[in-house]
Amino acid sequence: MDTIFALATAQGRAGVAVVRMSGPMAVPAVSGLCGDVPVTRGVRALRDAGGGLLDEALILHFPEGKSFTGESVVELQLHGSPAVVNAVLRCLGDNPALRQAEAGEFTRRALENGRLNLAEVEGLADLIDAETESQRKQAVRVFSGALGVLADSWRTRLIRAAALLEATIDFADEEVPVDVSPEVNDLLGQVRTEMTREAAGVRVAERVRDGFEVAIIGAPNVGKSTLLNRLAGRDVAITSEVAGTTRDVIEVQMDLDGLPVTLLDTAGVRDTDDIVEGLGVARAKERAERADFRIHLVMDPSEINRDLGPDDLVVQAKSDLGHGDGLAISGKTGAGIDALIECVRQRLQEKVGQIGIAMRERHRVAMVRAIGYLDDAVLALETPDAMTDLVAEDLRSAIRAVDSIVGRVDVEHVLDEIFSSFCIGK
Repeated sequence: MDTIFALATAQGRAGVAVVRMSGPMAVPAVSGLCGDVPVTRGVRALRDAGGGLLDEALILHFPEGKSFTGESVVELQLHGSPAVVNAVLRCLGDNPALRQAEAGEFTRRALENGRLNLAEVEGLADLIDAETESQRKQAVRVFSGALGVLADSWRTRLIRAAALLEATIDFADEEVPVDVSPEVNDLLGQVRTEMTREAAGVRVAERVRDGFEVAIIGAPNVGKSTLLNRLAGRDVAITSEVAGTTRDVIEVQMDLDGLPVTLLDTAGVRDTDDIVEGLGVARAKERAERADFRIHLVMDPSEINRDLGPDDLVVQAKSDLGHGDGLAISGKTGAGIDALIECVRQRLQEKVGQIGIAMRERHRVAMVRAIGYLDDAVLALETPDAMTDLVAEDLRSAIRAVDSIVGRVDVEHVLDEIFSSFCIGK
């Protein structure tokens, strides 16, 4: 196994910079810089091959089996000067026993050495990328092993069900239950119900990770761009009395009560002979349809002549000009903006309430596949003279699908994609 090293903190000037090494030559390599490596931690002077002082660093030593990667790991906590960091990295790079780590390689070794399962690796990636409180909480839940615990629970019950069925096949003349169908059906029903609930919440969990989209749509000059600027707290969209000023979708990201939200200002929807504006209107309609829900900004509610989504909001614009029945706002004065934000927040919180633990499309696909095998098994058990060996095979297939969630089987094709999203040094 190669010994790898990398800067684990961000590039640039900082109070402290951390250089991490993992592998069998980590301790000897650091010993070459400072003479000896402390058993756990200690301050040492680092010197280059000519004896010149590089820095005084705090050295942390994690022995094999007790580190993040599961290998012998040494971390150097340096003064965060770019010059110091570059000098130390240069000395490490000159050591033929070491090589620069690839993106995500430390975490990949943690997976390969059994320190993390694949779901926990995904949770770690999301935790590193988290920008809002809801993203952090969701990532921590998965990184802490909650999805692995749930998958293990499903696996245990499915193995129990398969064992009951296989006992009737292999030991038909022994003292085993004559009819195991009631217990098997109960176990399969429990697992199927839990999987169905988890699979249904994946899309919302993905939106928490990637951000919800809320589109502001309406006729030209109704105040969409003014509203966007008010919500953003700055001028991000050009406002004008000229109809058709907005021709492309303008995006603004914001943190709404811990939830990541992207607001979309779209071109005013109207019939037009202007080719460029027409393209903008078409793009606005397409993007608005893909949003989680839409804010229909109107001068009069009777203007709504399209189907509303279940979460869509109808908001009367320009209340400062005397328009003001129902939910009414003024992008110019800010009147009604707090009420609008609260309505948006409530709708998003209702969606977030559907979230379980699973949070990626890969998880959902594995669960749907497992549910399909469970449905086949239940259907087969209900038929007269059910072929128990075929039902048991359906359960084994369901178990393999569950195992793929945490990376026990059939996930090699997704590893490179997952680890490529990590920074070098993690």
